Amino acid sequence: MWDVVVIGGGPAGMMAAGRAAQMGASVVLIEKNKSPGKKLLITGGGRCNVTNAELDNKKLLAKFKDSGKFLFSPFSQWSVQESLDFFHSRNMPTKEEAELRVFPLSNRSQSVWDTLVAYVKEGGVTVLSGSSVVKVHADTDRVISVELRGGKVIRAKSFILATGGTSHPETGSTGDGYSWLRDLGHSVSEASAALVPIALKQPVPGAAGVSVRSAKVTLYQNEAKQAQQKGKILFTHVGLSGPCILNMSRDISELLKYGEVIIEVDLLPEMGYEKVNGALQTAFKENSNKKIRNALKGLVAPALIPFVLKTASIDEETACNSVTREARVRLMHTLKHLRFEVKGLLGMEKAVITAGGLALTEVDFKTMRSLKYHNLYVVGDILNIDRPSGGYSLQLCWTTGFVAGSAAATS
Repeated sequence: MWDVVVIGGGPAGMMAAGRAAQMGASVVLIEKNKSPGKKLLITGGGRCNVTNAELDNKKLLAKFKDSGKFLFSPFSQWSVQESLDFFHSRNMPTKEEAELRVFPLSNRSQSVWDTLVAYVKEGGVTVLSGSSVVKVHADTDRVISVELRGGKVIRAKSFILATGGTSHPETGSTGDGYSWLRDLGHSVSEASAALVPIALKQPVPGAAGVSVRSAKVTLYQNEAKQAQQKGKILFTHVGLSGPCILNMSRDISELLKYGEVIIEVDLLPEMGYEKVNGALQTAFKENSNKKIRNALKGLVAPALIPFVLKTASIDEETACNSVTREARVRLMHTLKHLRFEVKGLLGMEKAVITAGGLALTEVDFKTMRSLKYHNLYVVGDILNIDRPSGGYSLQLCWTTGFVAGSAAATS
């Protein structure tokens, strides 16, 4: 008989297990993969966006939209500053980048993984790797045990469910927790890809890997403006990604139900038409005898120049001193209004997080405890919480994991 069983060895599960053990509980962490934290290692392209450095909880929770009103209690117990202190005190320095995104100074997810694994070991947590839970056994108002593949049954006083959503199923996130919660009588909405890259009907050739640090992205349907955001975008082999695109993917998904969606990208949002026109005139004057494709490198990423010029109907071999006023106006307009037709969203295997999950009205957020089962706690991505890209997902894991670990150990 364990004090606490944690099902799922992702970031929320490891935080919960480590915290419960730190509180003196006997803890077993059950992970279906050969080792915990498999998805964590690929987070943020292998860099791991640890949190978002917004220290004002009110402003931070506003980013969670309607879900934010549920999170004031857990975030009052453990928020961004506590997360930063946690990693810093364990010799994992961090750095802050654009839009308050926090990364390990090493630029490696491995640093975060090492810190969490050490935390789990420090508390004497027993880790059962390569162990799949096949059933959760419960009576009227409490969970009694979990059954592993092969028939082994593990009993405990408290259980923490940290199985994640269904994004990147190759890492073990296959939605098992959703099924168990439904079987227990909880309300669980269907999972769907939430933060996911976009496929374009005509991707930009040769531009895969090119990023634009600050672009303005506008969505149109039937020539009517539907949504707009500003931020970093990334060109891929099949379309567009990056924080700005990921954060608009849910809007795009909804719009696609009603027809064609156009993405318009302003590559120079900090410059109005007059400034762009002036910058082009200066570039052409300073490079009067050079070809236009060589004169634009200060304004546009080199890999994008051929596509931009083709879109503006300008031959890239044209000499700068031969560019007409009409061509310059077309180029200026293209730089401010680069348009793409959306083909669709990429699948669940490319999603950063999933939407859907356990209904928030069925959780006591002071402890992360189920309102139906007094010894069951639910944390992380399995909760139906809307949040953007930028470190908010992992912060949700640190917060809910800490709160659940604390409560399960003392209940």
